[in-house]
Amino acid sequence: MSDALLNALAETLADLVTTIDTCDDDVLDPDTAVKWLENTGYLLGRLSPRDRRALSALIRRAAAREPDGAWRDDLLRIPESFGLDDDEHELYCDSVEHLERRFVETVRDVDPATPVPSCPGWTFADLVKHHGATHRWMEHLVRTRAAERVWSRDVPLELPDDPRAYPQWLARSADATLRTLRAVDPDTPMWSHGADQRVRFFPRRLLFEAVVHLADAELALGVEPRIAAGTAADGIEEFLENLPYYSWIAEPVAALARGSVRLTARDTGAAWTISFGDGGYSWTKSAEEAAAGVEATAGDLLLLVYGRHRADDARFGISGDRAALDAWLAATAL
Repeated sequence: MSDALLNALAETLADLVTTIDTCDDDVLDPDTAVKWLENTGYLLGRLSPRDRRALSALIRRAAAREPDGAWRDDLLRIPESFGLDDDEHELYCDSVEHLERRFVETVRDVDPATPVPSCPGWTFADLVKHHGATHRWMEHLVRTRAAERVWSRDVPLELPDDPRAYPQWLARSADATLRTLRAVDPDTPMWSHGADQRVRFFPRRLLFEAVVHLADAELALGVEPRIAAGTAADGIEEFLENLPYYSWIAEPVAALARGSVRLTARDTGAAWTISFGDGGYSWTKSAEEAAAGVEATAGDLLLLVYGRHRADDARFGISGDRAALDAWLAATAL
């Protein structure tokens, strides 16, 4: 099923539900309206957590295309009213599990000395070691409910001597992390290195660690990365939300001259407008006037944000002030 069809179906469902929910009593009998909405809720409740989350994202994107006002507000309430976001923590854990399997399968038989061009100076051994170490660190943080920063260098890695054994070590590390995450209430307060100071921060962060580093491996092997549009859009927002907490990025961003950049996803219609200058930084999930604009698929935009694609690649449509875009990308380079 194409993204265009999925978006059309989700928008149609959202419009119908909102119309029923807001219809005057003299137009539609309230008891009939309740019956229709209850039946809709029952059917949506039978979807898997992954599908409920995907539907929630589609409905939110449909709402974002509407102008500010009561109709948009009613559309944005649909995911909550039908419980579409109730399993978000488990969904992220499921997504991490799926991505880690793909990652391990991708790197398993590759010579550990193979270079990874998108991470200059790294080999596949370095890439897998880094990703596994991230799992070990985050598992330790969540298991101990860390109240303050614990440096990753202080967490035992139990790294095999032979780099060819790194993929299986990564698989074991990811399994341990997921067991820990699934055993803890996601709303448990704890230290994190991002905006959300709760356990639920970590599976989302690990998902995009996996997405980007799987892309590193695939690009090194000459494979075009496949990133679901909804996942990519969430990854862009996760990056923008946490940017102020990453000092190595926040400080260069604070030094930027005044400017703005708009990212537009061709495949979903989602857009993000980023403003910076005078030591400040902000972003909105909307298409606003900006000094520079970039259009591409959501997946390609995510890899641009993470520096895995270059802006001069033909896949990107760029308008406006190229210098503002280049300054932003240079300041946020990882």
